[in-house]
Order: sequence, then structure tokens, then C-alpha cells
Amino acid sequence: MIARAPSGIFTRIACLMAMLALGAGCATPPDPKDADAVAEFRQTNDPAEPTNRAIFAFNRGFDAVILKPLATVYRETPQLFQDSVHNVLNNLRTPVILLNDLLQGEFKRAGETLGRFVINTTIGAGGVGDVAADLGIPYHNEDFGQTLAVWGVPEGPYVMLPVIGPSNPRDAVGLVADFYADPLNLWAANTDREWIIYTRAGVRAIDLRARNYDVLEDLERTSLDYYAAIRSLYRQRRADEIRNGKEAERRPAPGLSQSHGAPEAVESQDGPKVE
Repeated sequence: MIARAPSGIFTRIACLMAMLALGAGCATPPDPKDADAVAEFRQTNDPAEPTNRAIFAFNRGFDAVILKPLATVYRETPQLFQDSVHNVLNNLRTPVILLNDLLQGEFKRAGETLGRFVINTTIGAGGVGDVAADLGIPYHNEDFGQTLAVWGVPEGPYVMLPVIGPSNPRDAVGLVADFYADPLNLWAANTDREWIIYTRAGVRAIDLRARNYDVLEDLERTSLDYYAAIRSLYRQRRADEIRNGKEAERRPAPGLSQSHGAPEAVESQDGPKVE
């Protein structure tokens, strides 16, 4: 049976790819004679910056009007409730994480992922409790964007996606692949239960925003350029995820070139990892 995507998703994907294709023409390259400006332009690797900044402004408005207020209310609920929601969301993502563990050849981590799912689904009452973590099997996340990086696919230029946020062509393709690799999404899309897909995505967005509420508030307050700080933080976090939290080796993380690797730590944001 061929999976049916939620209505309109192909249109959104087409628009996304069109934006990625056309966005690179939105920025004016510096004078080739200005070596410093050219080096900086290549280092930021953000040729569509004017368009990206406009989308970033839209995303901030969306956050201020919808996501942040919902996250604020969510943060007022009991911590036990928040942890339970977070645990269930992580447990539901297991098939995607397991598939990407295997695709990356991380068989030990794949075993841990499978073990976590069995333990938390049974003893943890469907994932409400993270019993596996208490037993010494911590949660880790994997996605197809990371898998492509491990396979050596370059990240490409930085892009800001509407609502979704910071990304790049490699991670954008990974988002689509992960959607179709998720059994729950496929089941919901093929049984006219698309509301499950959107509800799950909305709850995860609220949970993520709430868990990083203080970090983002501090970053916005202390950054001279919030857009540039978010761009740097995103690349820093993705490089760390691709390396599975390991220290950088002599060569850059897979998919990151020598000139476009992870940037220096963002001011006031060195350390905390966006979950």
C-alpha cells in the first residue's frame, strides 16, 4: 500500500524546494576584491540572508503570538506532567531513531534505542515514564539529516523555514524522509486521522519551546544580532548531534567542510544544548 501524505503536503514541499532553489539569489555577494568580506560571506554560508531574515521575522511573530504563550501556560503545569508528555513524545519517535541508528552503522546505539522502547513501553506505561534512563540507558535522538551528514552529504547553505525554523537543504530533505519513515504518520495519513499528525507536531513544538524557554530568552536579550546568534547556535548544535556529542576530531564532522564547520560558541550560549 502506498502511503498517502496529508492533504497539501506535496504543495508545501514543492514550495519549500522552490524557496531553496531561488533563495540563493536574494543576497548580493561582496566585491571580489574585498578579501575579508568574501571570506566572511563564505564563512556564514547564508546567501539568502535577506529572505531568511524576513522569514525569521515572521517566525518571531508566530512565536510571540502563538507558540510562546502556549509554552508559558504549559510551563505552569506540574513538572511530572511535562516530563510525562516529553517522555511519550520521545518514545513515539523510536522507529525513526532506530532506523537512522542502523543507517549510520551505530548498532550499539540501535540496540539501546530498541531496549529503551521495550522497557518504556512496558514498564514505563507506554512511555509515560523513562524507566530506561533510570536503568542507565539514556535517550538519544537521530534523524535522516544526521544520517546524510554521516554519509558525507554536505549541508549546503543556511535557510530559515517558515514556522519550522533554522535548517539547510540537507536537513530539509531529512525532515521529509523522517516523516515518511514514521509508522504513526503513515498510519494516520492513510486512515484519515491526519489530526494526529498535526496534534503530535503541535505538542512537540510546545514542549520544545517550553524546555528551551529560558535559554532563548537569555539569548535574545544578550545578543547584538539575534538572527546571527540563532544561526550560529543551530550549526553548533547540529555539528554536536552529528558527532553524537563527541569532541571534534582532527577532521570536521561528516558533511561539514573545513571552511563551513561548526562556528565558535554563540555569546551567552556556549554549553546549553537545545533538546
